[in-house]
Formats: sequence, C-alpha cells, structure tokens
Amino acid sequence: MEKLYYENPYQRSFTAEIVNVIQKENKYHVELDKTCFYPEGGGQPSDTGYINGAAVTYVYEKDETIYHVVEIKPLKIHKVKCSIDFDMRYDYMQQHLGQHILSACIFDLFNATTIGFHLGKDSTTIDLDKAIGNNELKIAERKANKIVIDNINIEILYPTNSELKKLSLKKIPVKAGEKVRIVKISDIDINPCCGIHPSSTIEVQLIKIIKFEKYKNGLRIEFMCGARAVSDYILKHESIEKMSKLLSCNNATVLSEVERLSGELNKALSQKRALKAEVAQYEVQNMLAAAPKIEDIKVLKCIYDNGDLKYTTMLATKLVSDPKVIVLFGVKSGDKANLLFMCSKDLTIIRMDSLLKDAITLIDGKGGGSAFSAQGGGKNNNNLDSALDYALSKIKDSIISNKK
Repeated sequence: MEKLYYENPYQRSFTAEIVNVIQKENKYHVELDKTCFYPEGGGQPSDTGYINGAAVTYVYEKDETIYHVVEIKPLKIHKVKCSIDFDMRYDYMQQHLGQHILSACIFDLFNATTIGFHLGKDSTTIDLDKAIGNNELKIAERKANKIVIDNINIEILYPTNSELKKLSLKKIPVKAGEKVRIVKISDIDINPCCGIHPSSTIEVQLIKIIKFEKYKNGLRIEFMCGARAVSDYILKHESIEKMSKLLSCNNATVLSEVERLSGELNKALSQKRALKAEVAQYEVQNMLAAAPKIEDIKVLKCIYDNGDLKYTTMLATKLVSDPKVIVLFGVKSGDKANLLFMCSKDLTIIRMDSLLKDAITLIDGKGGGSAFSAQGGGKNNNNLDSALDYALSKIKDSIISNKK
C-alpha cells in the first residue's frame, strides 16, 4: 500500500481504489490501494476524515495493511474521493515534533530519558525516567523554544544497516530486516519514529509546559505546542483582562491583588469559623437544657432543612461530649438526605452504626461508623422523618429493655 502521508504530510485529499471491505461489529474496515490517512502508531493518534462522504473515525495498521473504519458501507466502485481532517492532523504533527524537541533538550541538559509519550486531544505528556525540578524544566523549555525559532529543517532518513550502525541512536529497532524510518533534527535529536511531523521546527510555534507531577520513579510532564499553546495563551490573557476589570487594577498588579484578597478571605473565614464555634456553644447549651429525656438519657431529634453538614456534625460532637446524650440529626440538601447519629461515650445500650444501618434503608442510602458515631446519605429525603422516628423508637425500646 502506498503511504501518501510519508510522501507529503501536508496533503489533504486524494483519490484511491477500494481493495477490500471487512465488516466487524456493524462497522466497515476499508482497505485502499493507497492512503493519506495516518494510522495510529508511534504515540500519535490516527487521522479522521471522509471516504466518499462516509466519516472515517479510526485508522489502524495490521499485518502491513491499513484499514479505515467507517459506519456506512462504501460501494465497491472503481475510485473514491478521500479527505482528511487536516486541522487535527497538523495539530498532532505540531505536538509530536514538539515532543521530540522537548525530550531532546531534557536529555541533553539533565540526562533524563523519555520512557513514555501520550498525545491527547487537549494536551500531550512525556514520562521521564527520573525526576527533575521546576527550575530545570524552565531551562529546558527555554532551550526548546530557542530551537523552535531557529527554523531547523526536519530530515527523514531510511538508512541501510551499515548506515544505521553509524548513527548515535538511544534505541535501535530490533526487528531483523525492518526498514527503519529516522527523524533527524540537525544534531539536536535523531530517533527512529513512524510518526509524521512538520518540515521545520518553526512550525511548532511555541512549546509550553503546563503541568508536571511525580510519576512512578520519575516525572510526568504535560505540555502544549502550536495552535494549542497559542489558544491557551489567548484564553488566559482574556481571563486576566476580566479579572483586572473586576478588581479595578491593571494586568501587572492582578496577581498581587488576588494574593491580597486571598489573605483577607482566609482571615475572614478563620473569624467565621471562630464565631460559628462560639455560636454553636451557646446553641448546644440551649439544646441540652430543652432536651427531652427517656429515663435519665437526653435524646435530641432534629431535621435541618438545607443545613450545613459540617456545622451540624460540630453541634452533635459538642452535644455528646456531655454524659448520657443521644443525637439523631437529619440534614436535607436539595433532593438528598443525610443521617447523623451520635451518643456519649458512657452509653452502651445501642450501637450507633447498627442503628444507622437499619434506619438509612428508609432513605435509600448507605453509611457506616462506630458504636458511638455513624453517618450516611441517601436519595430519598421524603422519608427522613420516618428514618428518625424509627431510630427514636429503637432507642426507646433499648432504654426500656435495659432498665428491666
């Protein structure tokens, strides 16, 4: 099969003959006599496009034959008109060449080898065999972008076995007699690669590392190239412009203004938490004073509409710090419901986790806990009253049985 994508990676359309059509799981795998569609491989996703108007969703190579997957069976006519989604193709070309450049810079500067590569629709990642720091990544990024603007031509080589041995390759293909395709960027990088790339480094436009994290024993780097990186810059610039207007400052001072506001917010939240704790203490005192008793045990049953679960948990915790107190709280939040059961550490008449296990079925929920504290959530808040009434009934029976 003639691989037009290697002859001219910028070709967008072509005419070919259908050689064979294989049906698999309601889809049709079309074999052509030649193709401009790049099949998935070398870390690069496949092209998409059309064959006589039928959408090509995936392209793959098996046993040296390239198959184009479509959902509409094509007619076995003499020739078909084909076109690829060139915007996506070119984007992948930019990302792939950007990976070659960035990996080469990281290896040259810090002796960190790329052991993994994934080209995604939103960003691209490379995995390194060892960790390097943020400052080192910035240095590598600067060097990579210098190579981009140097406008270096990309060479594609098909060396003979003797020529292959003379090349300083980090990895050499192991299949005997296999025709090896080499991608060469001057003396910067030379590697076997079946992917397709732009003809010059300048077409990568920009390489920008956007994230990095520890991965296994090394590092995973996420980055963007080309139109992706430019679009990301435009989006972030527009966001900064909007923030500047909202904060009544200029772009140069927006970061310091956000830091100032963040500090004020944290201070306000800290004060709010302190005030909430103080209010909760008064609320707890009033609740304990008004709490009904079963024998000598105070039992508080309450439902909070659109309540704050964290605040309700704090209340319950403070309440059961007193002796002989049982708390049965229900919290409604939209269509959902939560149950919170707690008791003082001096009470062993009934386990809270066992009580919750039975009661929570009434709200179609799940939960768990311990003998003294249990909580969970469910989808049916209409039965929240019934769940608490059931729990209260079980507690009454346990207290009465314990007194006999």
